[in-house]
Amino acid sequence: MPKSSKVTQREHSNEHVTESVADLLALEAPMDYKSSQMSMAGGGPPPIGKPDISPDLEDGRPAWNSKLQYILAQVGFSVGLGNVWRFPYLCQKNGGGAYLVPYFILLILIGIPLFFLELAVGQRIRRGSIGVWNYVCPRLGGIGVSSLMVCGFVGLYYNVIIGWSIFYFFQSFQYPLPWSACPIRKNGTQSIVEPECEKSSATTYYWYRETLDITSTIADSGGLNWRMTLSLLGAWIIVCLAVIRGIQSSGRVMYFSSLFPYLVLFCFLVRGMFLKGAVDGIAHMFTPKLEIMLEPQVWREAATQVFFALGLGFGGVIAFSSYNKRDNNCHFDAVLVSFINFMTSILATLVVFAVLGFKANIMNEKCVVENAEKILGYLNSNVLSQDLIPPHVNFSHLSTSDYAEMYGVIKIVKEDSFAQLGLEPCLLEDELNKAVQGTGLAFIAFTEAMTHFPGSPFWSVMFFFMLINLGLGSMIGTMTGITTPILDTFKIRKEVLTVGCCIVAFFCGLLFVQRSGNYFVTMFDDYSAGLPLTIVVILENVSVAWIYGTKRFMQDLEDMLGFRPCIVYFYLWKYVSPVCLIVLISASVVEMAISPPGYNAWVQDLAMERFQSYPPWALVMCFALIIVAMLPLPLVFIARHFNWLPDGSNKLSVSYRKSLAKEASTLEDETRFILGKNPSEAPSPMPSHRAYLGPGSTSPVELITNSTSISGYGSGYQTNPAPPKSES
Repeated sequence: MPKSSKVTQREHSNEHVTESVADLLALEAPMDYKSSQMSMAGGGPPPIGKPDISPDLEDGRPAWNSKLQYILAQVGFSVGLGNVWRFPYLCQKNGGGAYLVPYFILLILIGIPLFFLELAVGQRIRRGSIGVWNYVCPRLGGIGVSSLMVCGFVGLYYNVIIGWSIFYFFQSFQYPLPWSACPIRKNGTQSIVEPECEKSSATTYYWYRETLDITSTIADSGGLNWRMTLSLLGAWIIVCLAVIRGIQSSGRVMYFSSLFPYLVLFCFLVRGMFLKGAVDGIAHMFTPKLEIMLEPQVWREAATQVFFALGLGFGGVIAFSSYNKRDNNCHFDAVLVSFINFMTSILATLVVFAVLGFKANIMNEKCVVENAEKILGYLNSNVLSQDLIPPHVNFSHLSTSDYAEMYGVIKIVKEDSFAQLGLEPCLLEDELNKAVQGTGLAFIAFTEAMTHFPGSPFWSVMFFFMLINLGLGSMIGTMTGITTPILDTFKIRKEVLTVGCCIVAFFCGLLFVQRSGNYFVTMFDDYSAGLPLTIVVILENVSVAWIYGTKRFMQDLEDMLGFRPCIVYFYLWKYVSPVCLIVLISASVVEMAISPPGYNAWVQDLAMERFQSYPPWALVMCFALIIVAMLPLPLVFIARHFNWLPDGSNKLSVSYRKSLAKEASTLEDETRFILGKNPSEAPSPMPSHRAYLGPGSTSPVELITNSTSISGYGSGYQTNPAPPKSES
């Protein structure tokens, strides 16, 4: 606000203040909630028989039915497929139990503080990502738009994975499971095993050939895979029905979609502990390799996993939090959800390694049998002498220890010609070290292990139903991160917007259900979210800690929560988190620069994956994803700098504007008393919490009075608080 303004002059003069902010606000026309941009579509009380999601009494914004429903929504959004197929892989790759140390440290330094920050700004301002960052720093209002675009990119391919899970779910209702054995092909009078399957495995063949029917290059689209197209359509219908009425519909879905995966994981853990080799898998996972823990790559991957595990920067966290009451303890929520997420990752890792330990044991026994047959053949053909076989070895009941002893003797005696024998060591450790992640874990390794379970169809149905629910919880948060900012900005019925978004997303998603679609899923996963989302989060951190002001933000938190958060957060937000994020961005850029952009293509003739570089048009597409996601940041900054675009701060919720008005009124009452009003006219004692007025801050008086405007009846009013200034 200019220093020459009317109210500022009065604040710095000796004249008595005779006109209060309450008097100014009294000139406003009555607000018509039905026609206001902030009102709920349709207005009025919720109809009888609908879920008890009551609008906030202050501004008509819908609110969570209960604290449990809100916590489950945040848990469902943050706990996703990455907890099941990404965290165990990183744990195995980066030192086993030693990986948990850097992960936990970075969860404390980056994860919880930034998660708390997003929850707090959403709850304080009660808008989606666009409205929140337009208020905090209008010139950085592009943060919300970039966040929305990243949500869109991720939602496009993430729902394809749900579609794959739906396909496997329905294929699991048969015995034996269709991926339990290689198909037999008739060649005249002979029946032969499908060569592509024989060279790989039954589950690998079923994934690449029966499910994806994949092409050998990204350039060969191969046309639409009609089964995957129908699965994708089913996935979008489910998501649409779950979010069509906002938190009124998604809130109830979360009771099941957030809790059911835990039931399945506990069932798998109990069942897995009774499987042969399960203990070997868990012991392998938790055996710490301390020398690996000190490598920079381990810390970079741990930071990236913390970052994405909590859903930071997507807008879903802010959107969910914006439906909270203003005095909700969001600090407790941040700590609780973060630790639930961490413990879920540990639980999922125990399950995965118990099952993979069982699979490794089976594969190791299979290796022993195959190599024992080779040795018997060499003995019968006198290539090997019977003297090389220990007397206690029984080929009909050959144990892994007996084979290891026999293998060691033959390797020493036949050192010169040992390579020609083609014998394998058959070590359980080698099988356990075969790291798999992503679709390779869920649709190949885990499915292969389940074929050896008694009652395998039941466990397969449970597993893929769990994946569907994990994906659905994340998709609800992603869609909320898209629809909430749009609904806050434009007057659109949420049902129309939701259906429209899902229809457009389905047709865009056809790119991923071509026969080459899996390669595009990899491309979007690598390029559409990583770097743009990291930049979004560091700008969020900087805009709150350095532009809005950390002291001012801490005072806002005290006003909301009724207590002042630990001073540690001040230093984490101001210094530690920005530095960590800058290091993470630098490491990501370096990694992107030194790693050749490409994908693992399935070569049908070799029945194996082989790395291929992207063609030029695909490289352009990769970098276009990054540029398009980050483009709103400079565009909005330039447009606001030259006043080509309104600052967007008029999109504040009514409750937040009322809180500012109340604080301003209190401040003016204090001013009257100080400037010589009669004590009998003094106001009642001031509230215990008031917005921080640090050096350079804008007072509530200026915020409210600067923006007062009069409009006609029925059109509502919009306050336009001045953009917050930095405290420094």
